[in-house]
Amino acid sequence: MLNIPLSLSSMTLCIRSLPPTPITKLTQLFRPLSSSPVNDFHSNSLHSCRKASYSPSYLRLGPPTSASFLIPTPKNVTFKVAATLVPEAQGDESEKRNAMIRTLQLASMFGIWYLLNICFNIYNKQVLKVYPFPATVTAFQFGYTTLMIILIWTFNLHSRPKISRPQLKAIFPLAVAHTIGNLLTNISIGKVAVSFTHTIKALEPLFTVVLSSLFLGEQPTFWVVSSLVPIVGGVALASMTEVSFNWIGFCSAMASNLINQSRNVLSKKLMVNEEEALDNINLYSVITIISFLLSLPFAIYTEGFKFSPSYLQSAASQGLNVRELGVRLVLSGFCFHAYQQVSYGILQMVSPVSHSVGNSLKRVVVIVSSVIFFQIPISHANALGTAIALGGVFLYSRVKRTKPKPA
Repeated sequence: MLNIPLSLSSMTLCIRSLPPTPITKLTQLFRPLSSSPVNDFHSNSLHSCRKASYSPSYLRLGPPTSASFLIPTPKNVTFKVAATLVPEAQGDESEKRNAMIRTLQLASMFGIWYLLNICFNIYNKQVLKVYPFPATVTAFQFGYTTLMIILIWTFNLHSRPKISRPQLKAIFPLAVAHTIGNLLTNISIGKVAVSFTHTIKALEPLFTVVLSSLFLGEQPTFWVVSSLVPIVGGVALASMTEVSFNWIGFCSAMASNLINQSRNVLSKKLMVNEEEALDNINLYSVITIISFLLSLPFAIYTEGFKFSPSYLQSAASQGLNVRELGVRLVLSGFCFHAYQQVSYGILQMVSPVSHSVGNSLKRVVVIVSSVIFFQIPISHANALGTAIALGGVFLYSRVKRTKPKPA
């Protein structure tokens, strides 16, 4: 049996007219014609062909063509070799198409992430403005998110995790920090403008660098420290010229930065075994459920039960009736859950540094949209300070994305 590999799209090989010989000796009779396009066929390939097995599945009877083997026998039987070539360009086009689909998917997810953040901050501000109970609002948002997570697990929209004792021990401090961080953010949004809260929260990189240096021993590079200068300067300028400045709102936002970045440092120091690690969505789900269990008794202890008709009716005197307040509470809870779910989904598709860059751009979108929606008066100095701070955040993200060259 002879199996002759083809390296050209077509070739013509003929066998001299000789008396019939045993099939085992036919391989010795093949030679390329001098006028055939097979002149470039390497001799080693032909030599290896002689030793190969011949598969009948590659042959079919038919008239002689430019790609045929002519075997002179008494019946002049003609064999035709059919070869199928797969172009490399087809594989490249498939890869490009997959890359384009992935890019469009990421772009749409980032767009949804930004839109949900805008809606959450607007609804949250509207609720806290007429219903000044941030602990109760925070517990409600965690409770709504917990309900959504339970439904997702119940209908198998995402696999339910199996939590071990070491995992729970590592996750619990993260849940505590997550609870306090969101509570402090709601306190700040209730006291000052949304744009000012997010301007202060632009200082997160500063807390990240300081805490990582103190607890993880990570020494920042010169460029990282340099990128922090415009962040600090921009926030200071914006704070001095903020119309809605309030010390409670300012300190709450600063404390939220400290707590949130402490959570990130804790997640590195208390990381469990990789084989037992949860995926990002389940990690967020477990943290949220624990946060609800922590925030509910805290809200009742500090603010009491504030869902009575008398407290809900108090919102009507400030522009929202009970129905409107309930709708905005539900919408804020939905957006709170959805934007974090999308955020963790994006984190599974990109690197943490790329996610940080997207988060810095998200803050710009939220600040601009809140200023436009609430028609917040902003001075030129305040706008300049906010722009400098956000530019520093973006610069910090780019610097962190650059990997240092090995020594």
